[in-house]
Amino acid sequence: MTATRGRGRPRDPETDASILSAALELFVERGVEGTSIEQVAKRAGVGKLTVYRRWSSKEELLAQAIEQWVSTEVTPSAADVYALPPQAIVERVLPAAAEMAASPGFRALVSRIMGSAVSHPVLMEIYWRHYVLPRRELAAAMLRRAQQDGTVALDADLDVLIDMMAGAVTYRVLQPDPPDAAEMLRYLTAVYRQAGLCPPAEE
Repeated sequence: MTATRGRGRPRDPETDASILSAALELFVERGVEGTSIEQVAKRAGVGKLTVYRRWSSKEELLAQAIEQWVSTEVTPSAADVYALPPQAIVERVLPAAAEMAASPGFRALVSRIMGSAVSHPVLMEIYWRHYVLPRRELAAAMLRRAQQDGTVALDADLDVLIDMMAGAVTYRVLQPDPPDAAEMLRYLTAVYRQAGLCPPAEE
């Protein structure tokens, strides 16, 4: 959630992108405690006030930086979720999701996020409220559609299913020998198949 801007020149998307990229890099390298608005501004090549005009706190900046990287190409739009069959959506996004989940950068980011849940709960509260909860609602909408289609049991606990899908990725990428993209795609396909969002494997 960005801070409210006053009147003036329109924001430069390239400046926003540079700031978000710098914030994400610093977060992965140093964690929340080791990241400051001043450091982000310096790495992005902008003034400190340029950052504060866009984000009112370090936590809001980091939350948006994390979300922008995680959601790129792997989060379906709300329009798609409510218009397309769940299996079609999953089939479309899984390859990109597997590539991302298998990357070293994603593994490092997940490690930082999990640590921040305890050491810096303010960041996690902002990230959860503004980004995770809306994504969970989209996942729930897909599962409700799958219930109507008969691929998910009508009495299934959707919150549990969502936790299982998200937790499976986290558990797998933090193992000592994480999978490559091909193995991650196989694994994610199996996870989503168990949840009823992928078609059965061909005999």
